[in-house]
Amino acid sequence: MADLQNPIFQNEEAARAALEAVIWPNGPVCPHCGSVERIARVEGKKHRPGLYYCNECKGTFTVTVGTAFERSKIPLSKWWLASHLMGSSKKGVSAHQLHRSLGVTYKTAWFMAHRLREAMRVDNAGPIGGQNKVVEADETYMGGKDKNKHANKRLRGRWMHERPTVVSLVERGGQVRSSHVADVGSTTLGKVLHKNIDSRTYLMTDELAAYKSIGKKFVGHDTVEHTAGQYVKRGGFTHTNTVENFFSIMKRGVYGTYHHISQQHLMRYLAEFDFRFNNRSALGVSDAERTQRLVKGISGKRLTYRRTNEERASL
Repeated sequence: MADLQNPIFQNEEAARAALEAVIWPNGPVCPHCGSVERIARVEGKKHRPGLYYCNECKGTFTVTVGTAFERSKIPLSKWWLASHLMGSSKKGVSAHQLHRSLGVTYKTAWFMAHRLREAMRVDNAGPIGGQNKVVEADETYMGGKDKNKHANKRLRGRWMHERPTVVSLVERGGQVRSSHVADVGSTTLGKVLHKNIDSRTYLMTDELAAYKSIGKKFVGHDTVEHTAGQYVKRGGFTHTNTVENFFSIMKRGVYGTYHHISQQHLMRYLAEFDFRFNNRSALGVSDAERTQRLVKGISGKRLTYRRTNEERASL
């Protein structure tokens, strides 16, 4: 675990220097024109800390411009601490917990959490699996527990129907990819699997009929029949226990920490759980390194409060 006495969690100068080292490992880069030369730090008490001037485009900037931290009035030390808490908590951290731990309002903590989840999202990642690799695929329902125990069967049935469906693909000893899908038909699942899994991969699934045709496009496909009480076969090779374990972590986070996840924000929560799994300690990633990787992901991930608030209002 990272040392909470680290100056980046308490001192603004140290926090800014650490952020610049992560975002600009080779020195300042102008976010306006992309120049890396003729850039000077603007000194003096009249100017805000960390201000730079680009002699190429005559623009000024700080390290937060063009990132998820842009135009934030929250101290960078609190951003570092929030990143550490979200990155190191296996089942996530609620906005209420962040609000208490950071000493900010609940509204601020809620928005910080969504911006950090946006930073955890990975764009244009290549397929997982490959030659001599095994990928397990499975689907589950998300959303949270039905709090209304006295609701009639019609309302409870509608709630069950409205819960979003998630399909996750886990490479054994590797990474996970989770997606929100409209249904579990062969067409929908096929698009997800063929986009995210190398065709040279050996695919493992349960007995869902949709996987039968999908599996033909991979080098191999085997199934286990959960409905018949079968969970492992072929000497322990054929199973979907890895993806099931991932689901158990994710659902404990949803039920125990977040309690409910709306479809409007589901993709960010999936990115959060995927990020922690893909940067887990079993792969040699420490809490401190995971925090740095999270913060590095803020580049190009600008997220405004209006956008997230409109998503929440559409519930």
